[in-house]
Amino acid sequence: MKNFTSSLLFSVVIFLVSCEKNDGIGLDPTTADEINHFIWKGMNTYYLWQEDVPVLADNRFGNLGELYAYFRGFSSPESVFESLRFQPELTDRFSVIVDDYVALENSFQGITLNSGMEFGLVRYVNSNTNIFCYVRYVLPNSDAATKGIQRGMIFTTVNGTQLTDTNFGNLLFNDSPNYTIGFANYNNGNPTSNGISISLNKAQLQENPVAISKIITEGTKKIGYLLYNQFSSSFDGQLNAAFANFKTQNIDELIVDLRYNGGGSVQTATYLGSMITGQFNGQLYSKEIWNSRVMNALPASRFVNNFTNQIRNVDSNGNVTLNESINSLGMTKVYFIVSSSTASASELVINSLSAYIDVYLVGRKTVGKQVGSITLYDSENLLRNGKNLNNKHAYAIQPIVLEISNKDNQNHPEGFTPGTSLPGIELAENFGNLGVLGERSDPLLDRTITYILTGAKSSFDLKIQPFQDEIFNSKLASPTSNNMYVELK
Repeated sequence: MKNFTSSLLFSVVIFLVSCEKNDGIGLDPTTADEINHFIWKGMNTYYLWQEDVPVLADNRFGNLGELYAYFRGFSSPESVFESLRFQPELTDRFSVIVDDYVALENSFQGITLNSGMEFGLVRYVNSNTNIFCYVRYVLPNSDAATKGIQRGMIFTTVNGTQLTDTNFGNLLFNDSPNYTIGFANYNNGNPTSNGISISLNKAQLQENPVAISKIITEGTKKIGYLLYNQFSSSFDGQLNAAFANFKTQNIDELIVDLRYNGGGSVQTATYLGSMITGQFNGQLYSKEIWNSRVMNALPASRFVNNFTNQIRNVDSNGNVTLNESINSLGMTKVYFIVSSSTASASELVINSLSAYIDVYLVGRKTVGKQVGSITLYDSENLLRNGKNLNNKHAYAIQPIVLEISNKDNQNHPEGFTPGTSLPGIELAENFGNLGVLGERSDPLLDRTITYILTGAKSSFDLKIQPFQDEIFNSKLASPTSNNMYVELK
């Protein structure tokens, strides 16, 4: 993965001159004006659909005064940003603005304020409004772990109030440092209270996304299993170490569990694909399409990501933070466990590898996010370490700037459906019987192992739950959400 450098910004900043050329602003700029100008400048420069949004045209404003006056008609920076998105929720489903870029940066590295409990939200079978939560997993050494919260637990109330599709955001994802949850029995998707309640405290926690890495021996086969929950560059070394163990143990098959992985770094996704394979070093892994301004500013080589045999990470100042050889397995097939929470960089790995080796999926249809973003700040060159970073506010924008595909120009904006998009088995998690992650008591893992051993796709031996879709999950409340990003350095 080639990082986009600040030279790009200097090569395209000429397009912004038309808006800054007139000294006669005619208005005394406020902090809100400065934020609005930054939002417009960032979207004008990098937004993937810049040419489709008339307000983002280079000649839309004759000077800064006109720009300030126009955006003073909006109530907030958020409303300004929303006005610049192209067909929100239809075409651009993922661009975001945040008012605390430190929280955003932390989230990219798995650092969030939470109790250590990750969970999904599901409607009751017999109610259109009531919601229950099921615990997906618990972070080690967190308050939730200390208080005995375990995977598979069901809770329905927060501070004594029943969760619904209209109040869960305020109850679960507010700024309060503590809350009390009331537990229930699953009862076939219509939970009933069991009288147990637990109070939880939030803290700044960093999740190691390399959650489980182990060898499962079945007969003569050694099966490597990796539960990987975020493409976070801070843990590239741990990810590579997991593959070193797989390589030393000479595994026969590999299962990568991405069911709770909403994405992350494109560079880390390239590393993971290179760890799984190795025989394609230097060949095309993925390619990117940016807006015409960016594509014309840089050589074509800057928009391709190749398989690699080396991890080389640098910080925003160009200092090398990790430099080591990749532990590659040379696999010719791989099994992914996926779900409706599998997105962006996870889908990138599936898509890129499917052009080279046999890829099998077990689980549910994935999100369908074939586009990526960058973080832009209010500085002269839009970088975090750029000149004159505005210290009057902490806004940053995370606009969609690229579409990404595999070597065959394929991507799947509709998501991957196991057994349809790629070979595999479509099977949902049973919220009443989640089992233990990494053990065969987990129905999805058990079914994947059976698939490996026998090739059988039938799931007649499983009791399938009433059909229930998640409406939200705790990771979607983090600043990164289902984000796939590249880094400007």
